[in-house]
Amino acid sequence: MAKCSKCGKSGIFFKVNSIGKCKECEHIEKLLEEEASIKSQIEMLTAKRIETEKSYETIKTTRDTLYNQISEKAKKDALQAIQSEIDSQNSKLTNLRSEIDNSDKQLQEITLKTNESEKQIVSNANKLLKIKTQFKSLQYSVKRYNDYEEIPSQILNETEADEADELLSTTIKLKLHLMDIRELKKHYSQNNKLIRELLIKYQSRYTTKANLTIYRLMVISLEAELQNALYNLSYSKLDKSIKDIKAITAKYQKIATDGNQNIASTIIKFIGEIEFFYIEAIKIEYEYFIQKERIKEEQKAISDQIRQEAAERKKLEAERKKIEQEELKYENEIDSIKQIMAVTVDNEKVKQLEERLAKIQAQLDEVEKKKDEITHLQNGKAGYIYIISNLGSFGEKTFKVGMTRRINPQDRVDELGDASVPFAFDVHSFIFSEDAPDLEYKLHKQLHNSRVNKVNLRKEFFNTTIDELEDLVYSLEPSAEFNRTMLAEQYNQSMSIDEVPDDVIIVDDELPIDEDEEESES
Repeated sequence: MAKCSKCGKSGIFFKVNSIGKCKECEHIEKLLEEEASIKSQIEMLTAKRIETEKSYETIKTTRDTLYNQISEKAKKDALQAIQSEIDSQNSKLTNLRSEIDNSDKQLQEITLKTNESEKQIVSNANKLLKIKTQFKSLQYSVKRYNDYEEIPSQILNETEADEADELLSTTIKLKLHLMDIRELKKHYSQNNKLIRELLIKYQSRYTTKANLTIYRLMVISLEAELQNALYNLSYSKLDKSIKDIKAITAKYQKIATDGNQNIASTIIKFIGEIEFFYIEAIKIEYEYFIQKERIKEEQKAISDQIRQEAAERKKLEAERKKIEQEELKYENEIDSIKQIMAVTVDNEKVKQLEERLAKIQAQLDEVEKKKDEITHLQNGKAGYIYIISNLGSFGEKTFKVGMTRRINPQDRVDELGDASVPFAFDVHSFIFSEDAPDLEYKLHKQLHNSRVNKVNLRKEFFNTTIDELEDLVYSLEPSAEFNRTMLAEQYNQSMSIDEVPDDVIIVDDELPIDEDEEESES
């Protein structure tokens, strides 16, 4: 009977191994061996872990030391670089300040020189105007009288000149309108000075008391006639006033020469020159009426613009309400489609609804875009500059440059081409601008000297060329479109027709056709 040497168990059928141990003891022994092996491995791994931790601490310490060293060095290098950059910028700043100081000094010197030059220019301009006026007077006299001979001027002392001027002046002096405008007053004074010099110059030609008396009486009468012409001058009477001056001088010339033939040649020369200066005096006074009319037209233009803008704002408001109703309609339709899609299970049907939804959304986007445009036009200075021509009405070199704040600028062009002109306008450019009044002002300023009507600035017509306009438009608004073609369709068609037919049937496409008439005609 077998017995385990380890645990002492025994039995008839009890089995032991070759060393006398049962299976349980053999298994326990193996487990103990494995446990010892695992403990040995744990001890070895623990030792390795401790060694690794020590290595990690060493590496970490080394890393921190290196990091601190590198950080300190980088910080030091960065501070040096920053300081170097600061020093460089300070140096540049010092140089710039020095340059600014030098530039300020140069600017002050240039400003002083400019002021002196401007004063000199004004002085020279006055001298040039005086010489120019005298030269025009001589030209005028030479053109009128072929027998002109230069009259030597006699230099009078100041006392004699004052006495002569007093004798040749009228007792009553008019308060002219031009005295209220500085430039006109200055121009008139200069012209009047030339008149005084001319009167004194010709007075020195008369050596006898009789002739001198005739001359002085004639001058006083002429001066009175001039004041009378100036007094009666108005905006519509320039040509009449000039004709009156010419008639007066011709009358005095005839009376004086008929009375004494000895002084006829001198009188003729004198009348030729004095007439020019008198006409100049009329034109200078007339400039006051031009400026007054211009101010009146400008005020009228402002009133018209305010009225037009009010009407356009009203139209924009009506259009905005209409757009909002259309917007609401699309939004309701979108909501309806979304509700249907929420309960639809058929994929094909859903796909169709999605396509319709996308289409309506695109239409809604267009409506909202138009609404934003209307709001923009209502609230700001946005608008369109239009450049148009009318070959049949005004020729190929006359263009109108204006502004409108309407949604469709073509409406304004169509309005201008109504029954007041024989042909429709051609559009060369529509320029949209955030500040349309400013752009229009810039265009008008560039074209100012080309104005057709130089008195009424509301008349926005300019004599220029298509090339000049195109260059000007692109210089102010590079993104603008410009059409160089003058279609002038009706004008060209009219030029090709020799005779107008006697019986002309006028059909207005805009009038509705009566259905009964249409049926009877068919």
